[in-house]
Amino acid sequence: ANRPRMTPKQRILFLIWLMMAVAYLDRTNITVAGPTMMAALHLSHTQFGWVLAAFTLGYALMQIPGGWLADRIGSRPLLITALLVWSIFTALTGLTGALVPLLAVRTLFGVGEGIENGAQFKLIGDHFAGRERSAATAFFLTALPLGPAVGAPVVTWLLGRVGWHAMFLWFALPGLLVALLLFFFLPRQSGEAAHSAVWGETGQERGWGEALKRQSSWLAFAAYGFFNVAFWGFLGWMPTYLSQSRHIELKALGLISSIPYLCGFVGMIVIGRLGAGVFFHRRAALIAGSYLLAAAFLCVTFTATNVPRCLIGLSLAAFFLYGGFGPFWAVALDLTPGWMRGAFTGFVNMGGQIGGFLAPIVVGTLVTRTHSFADGFLFMMAALILAAVCLLRLQQTELSGAGGR
Repeated sequence: ANRPRMTPKQRILFLIWLMMAVAYLDRTNITVAGPTMMAALHLSHTQFGWVLAAFTLGYALMQIPGGWLADRIGSRPLLITALLVWSIFTALTGLTGALVPLLAVRTLFGVGEGIENGAQFKLIGDHFAGRERSAATAFFLTALPLGPAVGAPVVTWLLGRVGWHAMFLWFALPGLLVALLLFFFLPRQSGEAAHSAVWGETGQERGWGEALKRQSSWLAFAAYGFFNVAFWGFLGWMPTYLSQSRHIELKALGLISSIPYLCGFVGMIVIGRLGAGVFFHRRAALIAGSYLLAAAFLCVTFTATNVPRCLIGLSLAAFFLYGGFGPFWAVALDLTPGWMRGAFTGFVNMGGQIGGFLAPIVVGTLVTRTHSFADGFLFMMAALILAAVCLLRLQQTELSGAGGR
């Protein structure tokens, strides 16, 4: 009997899903190791905030160049290069022993991961039509919570067995293995450029100038920036918050940290399906509602009087934080002309990384000054409300005409 084979679309989705899972495994292992590293290297919360932000700086710098290169030379060579570069700097993280070299290595690690983003979204834009993109991006981006969910217990186990230096050396291996898989199995040819709902005729080159004159472009940029303040504040500081404010021991930290990520995975599936179905024409409003509910559950988290209630708040916040990813990038791809998908999604993601750069520093500084995470949570909640405002305006511009001039 003939065994069922993956279609080219399925193979592309599976491979970039695997790549994204490894990316987030490597991004978030340092957050679980954070309390151990802070103690070993005598880092304050402010200094560790800068370590977390260093990755985002390198990542942000590569968004538009990486997307531009994907549009010019194709996604495949860039994705393989990205895996090799960031795996090397994952390993080098484990060889550092002081703040300054750690900052340099994490910045270059961010450069490696920054190469991938535009190339991945270009693949989805090139191979999936508008109606398919919300579900395709939602599936692809389920790797964002699943990578850390699987990785957090592994990190805590390795920390206990081999220490944080060797842990980073072990975590370099998955990226090298996935680079081999992409080399052998990722299709070499690009798909036919799929129709872009907002821009109309695919391939009609109008230039960056017109793209940047559109209000919708800047609303997407700002919304993703504000969202990432909350997302990276949550991602970067959750394990330290659970350890230091809720007094959860290291051996339990990995498993407990996995629970919100798993809820985030469920949120991506549920809200991704809603964005592809009944809310297809109101996706921006759907994302705005998701962010407002995330803000509400962050409030539940930091006002909780016991650990179970705190975990419920974190888990439901993660459900709605992660849930908006699929519909958001489906909307961003619909704002994008086919010939510049890599560069334009890089532009929007750069907005996100500005927020992601500021979040760990601001939260770390607030914790250092107040000896409490309360102001950090308020900062993240305010950012989510601003992101929702931008998305509600984006919904209006989408309804009022293509692209919202």
